[in-house]
Amino acid sequence: MKKIVFVSGTRADFSKIKSLMLKIEKSNDFELHIFATGMHLSKQFGLTVREIEKSNFKHIYKFINHDRYYQMDLALSHTIDGFSKFIAEYEPDLIVVHGDRVEPLAASIVGALNNILVAHIEGGEISGTIDDSIRHAISKLAHIHLVNDSKAKKRLIQLGEDKNAIFIIGSPDLDILDSDSINLEEAKRYYNMSFQEYAIVMFHPVTTELDSMRKQTDELVMALQESEENYIIIYPNNDLGFNFILESYEILRNNPRFKFYPSIRFEYFIAFLKNAKFLIGNSSCLLKEAPYLGIPSINVGTRQNGRMGSTCPSVFHVNAQKSDILYTISKAKTFKHQHKNHKARRKSDELFFDLLQKGIFFTIPKQKKFLDI
Repeated sequence: MKKIVFVSGTRADFSKIKSLMLKIEKSNDFELHIFATGMHLSKQFGLTVREIEKSNFKHIYKFINHDRYYQMDLALSHTIDGFSKFIAEYEPDLIVVHGDRVEPLAASIVGALNNILVAHIEGGEISGTIDDSIRHAISKLAHIHLVNDSKAKKRLIQLGEDKNAIFIIGSPDLDILDSDSINLEEAKRYYNMSFQEYAIVMFHPVTTELDSMRKQTDELVMALQESEENYIIIYPNNDLGFNFILESYEILRNNPRFKFYPSIRFEYFIAFLKNAKFLIGNSSCLLKEAPYLGIPSINVGTRQNGRMGSTCPSVFHVNAQKSDILYTISKAKTFKHQHKNHKARRKSDELFFDLLQKGIFFTIPKQKKFLDI
């Protein structure tokens, strides 16, 4: 029986790969192992490893890769060390990573250096931050690419990757968006949230703009205060600069129009998102999940520059300036929600599992070659 290891470092990437892992967990042909690290083990960010545990996966390995202060370079080196020891013990046949953070980069380095197949989900994407460099580095280490669309595939080919190792499966987190497992009232009870109407805030640090990060967040906070809307605020990720964002949020702590959550389980988050007036911040969710559901979103700043979905009519782009944000909030509030039917979409978990069951991944050469265009 082949062993498949998934690496997860954040609440966000777990939500995106959960449907794929569930497919493997239910199969008698493969043995699933989960290497949980990063933000999952942080009390400050909600100990989201509990979400993995509540999903009843059998084999979960927990590794703390940082102390109270998260430094990306140290987290990378610690994760390389921890994951190297993990794969030496469990000897997986395939390592599956997602996205553009240092945890999947570490796992990809370990896999490549130990001659173990690495599959990378959502390579070929672009944004306006250091994340681009990390994502493309992972793609150059990975042997198998599971991408969103033809544009992402084209970018990987530009990077010299073999088109025969690139498979378009779409975005796995959309599998959960199509389900109705949690309703709004259940989510409100679970998170003690009584707002009748609300918007959602998800604002993350931009590591290449640390000098202005506090100023950007202050401008956002002032706009939120003056807008007179109710807001669910979800903590930022733990990239360098997150403390500036949390410090700016402090002025809102005792305001009854704001509810703060270190993390929200993805199924519950989707229930909140489906019923939100709009979403504001700089999370990739503004350009993917929100447009998919027809919810207007306000993309603040540069973090998602060039990302897929940035041209959707329901996505409003704005500089991190109070007056501009307030004006854009008024536009988003009048945008008519677009209720879409996605029943014809074939689920990513099905496409992924078909490839896995047919053994296609295991025919991909471990010796990579750079292919000129």
